[in-house]
Amino acid sequence: MSKTVSPSILFIVILAISCDQSPKPPATTPTTPATSTAQTRPPSTKKTILFFGNSLTAGYGVSPAEAFPALIGKKIDSLHLSYQVVNAGLSGETSAGGKSRIGWVLQQPVSIFVLELGGNDGLRGIPLKGTTANLQAIIDSVKNHYPDAKIVLAGMQIPPNMGIDYSTAFRNIFPKLATANHAALIPFLLQNVGGIPQLNQADGIHPTAAGHKIVAQNVWQVLGPLLKN
Repeated sequence: MSKTVSPSILFIVILAISCDQSPKPPATTPTTPATSTAQTRPPSTKKTILFFGNSLTAGYGVSPAEAFPALIGKKIDSLHLSYQVVNAGLSGETSAGGKSRIGWVLQQPVSIFVLELGGNDGLRGIPLKGTTANLQAIIDSVKNHYPDAKIVLAGMQIPPNMGIDYSTAFRNIFPKLATANHAALIPFLLQNVGGIPQLNQADGIHPTAAGHKIVAQNVWQVLGPLLKN
């Protein structure tokens, strides 16, 4: 479990995932472009790591190559591991929104599924029972489509605006779901990034390219051992 974070820092952190953007069509975008057509290149034999989340995963305010999923992809390539990364982040996404589009995203094979949703629900005070049910439904969809897929859950925290009981229960959603589903847990995705001015953009909300590097490190600590095993 991550270190306790002050309410002021958590407030800034949670805003990072709640910024409403103009509606965008769901997408599952490989972090590296194809270099040849299907007629001249056989299908990839690499396994797919799918990042499914909101503006943090989408990399709002930085180039696609600077977002943490792309940085994970570069790390994988440098280690010559047989995986490719797909970024399915959508700014402003809630757990309900993720539940509604998960079927479309799972049209492609998935070996590792990284779920980064729920923070927007917490900021809006959505009943925790609904958030938990939505996240579980997303996990169930992945398991039903790809029973052998590994699940990685990104933990999030919120400020105590809704009351200490709510914020504590919200934080505990993620480890509980991880335990119940035998999933790997990233305790706090924005550890050592949220609330630090030099690691966030001018809006004080979204991580800079340097911030995404630290987020990638947080993810790799959990994801890396799964790939090597």
